[in-house]
Amino acid sequence: MPERKKLNITGLLPSSVESIHLQLKREMKNLRMKRNDLEKYVYLMELLNRNETLFYRLVVDNIKECMPLVYTPTVGEACQKYSHIWSKPRGIYVSIKDKGNVEQILRNWHTTDIKAIVFTDGERILGLGDLGINGMGIPVGKLQLYSACAGIPPNQCLPVVIDNGTNTEEYLNDELYMGLRQKRSRGAEFEELIEEFMMAAQKMFGKSVLLQFEDFGNSTAFKLLNMTRDRFNTFNDDIQGTACVALGGIMSSLKVEKTPSKLADHKIVFLGAGEAGCGIGSLIAYAISKEDGITIEEARKNIWFIDSKGLITASRDQAKKLPHHKQEFAHDASAFEGPLDNLLDVIKAIKPTMLIGVSATPNAFTKKVCEYMAEINEVPIIFALSNPTHKCECSAQQAYDWTGGKCIFASGSPFGTITSHGKSFEPGQGNNAYIFPGLALGVIAAEAKKIPESLFYETAVCLANLVTGEDYARGSVYPPLEKIRHVSLEIAKQVAESCFKLGLARAKQPDEIEAWIRSKVTDFDY
Repeated sequence: MPERKKLNITGLLPSSVESIHLQLKREMKNLRMKRNDLEKYVYLMELLNRNETLFYRLVVDNIKECMPLVYTPTVGEACQKYSHIWSKPRGIYVSIKDKGNVEQILRNWHTTDIKAIVFTDGERILGLGDLGINGMGIPVGKLQLYSACAGIPPNQCLPVVIDNGTNTEEYLNDELYMGLRQKRSRGAEFEELIEEFMMAAQKMFGKSVLLQFEDFGNSTAFKLLNMTRDRFNTFNDDIQGTACVALGGIMSSLKVEKTPSKLADHKIVFLGAGEAGCGIGSLIAYAISKEDGITIEEARKNIWFIDSKGLITASRDQAKKLPHHKQEFAHDASAFEGPLDNLLDVIKAIKPTMLIGVSATPNAFTKKVCEYMAEINEVPIIFALSNPTHKCECSAQQAYDWTGGKCIFASGSPFGTITSHGKSFEPGQGNNAYIFPGLALGVIAAEAKKIPESLFYETAVCLANLVTGEDYARGSVYPPLEKIRHVSLEIAKQVAESCFKLGLARAKQPDEIEAWIRSKVTDFDY
């Protein structure tokens, strides 16, 4: 009450003085009354607008329930309807028409104390395609998890959308669509805008500002990453973050009884050869090369990809015209007989130990596919990683039912507890949130110059080592989401230590890394 008198707000609030715990109880009760997940998303964004501390404390304390609401899968629907449910501007909007004036736009932001930027052009939002400016929901949601999962102060995070138009007619014809009403610009003009934006961000917020690419299209993502990765503190979460969390789950799977314990002894088939798939394949090859002391080229030989035209091979028509990220995995398939243009034929020819779905093709892992994986493997490893849930290659229930309950399963979106063949499973979610918050905290603390591939490998190893016997017993190759703050801290420590070891840190190395990192995070309380 003395505080109310001091602020001259006596009588402007009800008499009761409530703790944050009681306020959380009210908010969770109201949240659970909403009819569907999109309404819950809107409610949470309204809470964020009126009480940021309470919003983050609610997400932190209820991470398993709230993460699917503020991020995948609900954020996918929220992005599709973003221009319709929009209530308050968040972040910065840079359009192709702003080329030459990006620095001035960044100067309009209310602070220069920015440590992390997540930016998208909205061309490939989850498995939903080109959403244009509506993709802003992804950087907003991602940075909310930077804060909730790793404690990075929200005021140091900046979401950005690069409005380069959209090729989706639905949005171009929607009177409520809030972005540019034009087709996407391609080539040099767009690349120059990205370069200008990243240079301006460094100038405004410092050389070590983290610049995370998010949901760029396949035709630009790899090129932009390769153009910038050695000059900026940057990474692409769809390529490298997804690869890291997938490799962490794979390395964790190798500890399960009756699975080959050496990564090089596995044969891996991917359905889908876009950013996520080729990013995972490349990091697996890096891991095999490092662990077995062989070349990357040799390490790629047991990693196969299927795209929309079938198995990618060196002899396929126009193989030389494949994008570079696919050419690396175009192997000689002359030893195989018969057609190789569908998934079942491919796995019968290659006989993989792992099947990884990153195709956004629902029901692609059919009953026959899963049954054959179980026939040729004592413990088949099946990862259906596409997002959101309705784009998943198969459900957890289907995977367990069709393999006799003996597969190791992980997915991109969450599934609840599954009962199959007399057993209960709580399958792990290969959620990038296990990676990007801790990675971001580590490179921000170390003031990293750049993020080399070795950091993603070391982060995957760190994640795999955090999986316990209790996790395996419940059927998961990932730690429980309830431990995400601990996971993020451990990953941040590993990343920061590696930055100092590799000479990539601008910060002065502390005597005690864990205490130093803890000093940089925020806890959400009054």
